[in-house]
Amino acid sequence: MREITPRKIIEMKGKEKIAMITAYDYPSALIADKAGMDIIFIGDSLGMVVYGEENTLNVTMEQMVFHTKAVARAVKRALVLADMPFGSYEVDTEDGVRNAVRLIQAGADAVKIEGGYDHRKLVRKLVRMGIPVMGHTGLTPQRYLRLGGYRLMGETDDEIEEILRDARALEKAGAFAVVLEFTLADVAKLVTEEVSIPTIGIGAGPYVDGQVLVWHDLLGIYENTPPFVKKYADIGGMIRLALENYREEVKSGEFPAREHYWEFLDKDDFRRKAQRALERLGEDD
Repeated sequence: MREITPRKIIEMKGKEKIAMITAYDYPSALIADKAGMDIIFIGDSLGMVVYGEENTLNVTMEQMVFHTKAVARAVKRALVLADMPFGSYEVDTEDGVRNAVRLIQAGADAVKIEGGYDHRKLVRKLVRMGIPVMGHTGLTPQRYLRLGGYRLMGETDDEIEEILRDARALEKAGAFAVVLEFTLADVAKLVTEEVSIPTIGIGAGPYVDGQVLVWHDLLGIYENTPPFVKKYADIGGMIRLALENYREEVKSGEFPAREHYWEFLDKDDFRRKAQRALERLGEDD
């Protein structure tokens, strides 16, 4: 069992901020784990940042299982959390159970489900089975068509009520935490005070119990990022510069330099061996 468990995450509420980051492959997860992240999350955001999709709706269970296996092999300390993709749990509870089991068997320690009140029966069922669940309310990208796009949530009475209802339903069903995405900070603070489980924000301000960002956004892999992201590096620019330098050195012949390759020290020995090899090839012809 990894050091960070759902129980540990619950105990951090009000005591220690929770640091959560996405990762989608072995090397990224290895680095994130060594950096001391509390939760490493295989999000369905991989559809957009890894596969170039316009949204998350086309992500499949096969993709989630594949990437979860890669991440799980790397992580020794952090809690490994896997997303339930669109269509994997909405039809009926049994589908949700079956697909959650697949992610746990792929190496996840817990699963995340978008929505709250509507899926409280599934959350309760999974928790009773022994599968920890994190919920997700506020902006739920899998429902962006209904929401009218990726927009700030919590501006109306109805939206505040829905977000609170989701969070409370998740708490009651046994979820160990809830993500609040792109939600007004006042609303996120209210939710954090109203529930006993940790709230983890993404674009939801400082009054939550933890934060999550997407790997590619935080590291500046792409030029365009959501407005709530802080870029902690410009890895995209660094990679591009490195590739440009490589290309130029290949074109000019500067690479490979002498320290990057090996030759026979005894050239006469090489000529003898090469001659014998050529003669054998001639005999085969």
